[in-house]
Amino acid sequence: MPQAANDRRFSVHARHAGRHQTRVISEASFEAAAIAYVEDLALAPEDDGEVTVIVEDLDGGGQHCFRIDLDTGKTASCS
Repeated sequence: MPQAANDRRFSVHARHAGRHQTRVISEASFEAAAIAYVEDLALAPEDDGEVTVIVEDLDGGGQHCFRIDLDTGKTASCS
């Protein structure tokens, strides 16, 4: 799939799955990359039904952590 002009490249992995499940994803934002990662992979949730996803910007630097509820799709920054 061609990369859109405003997309950036992100390295994304689920914290509990480890780096061996890392994917490079092209999206417009950190949060969009986190959601795309979860939608693309069949991940087992952590004990609380959520997945913690670490997103690193490969083009501009920076890292964000998100908690994603697999039942509702609700996304929040990690505390």
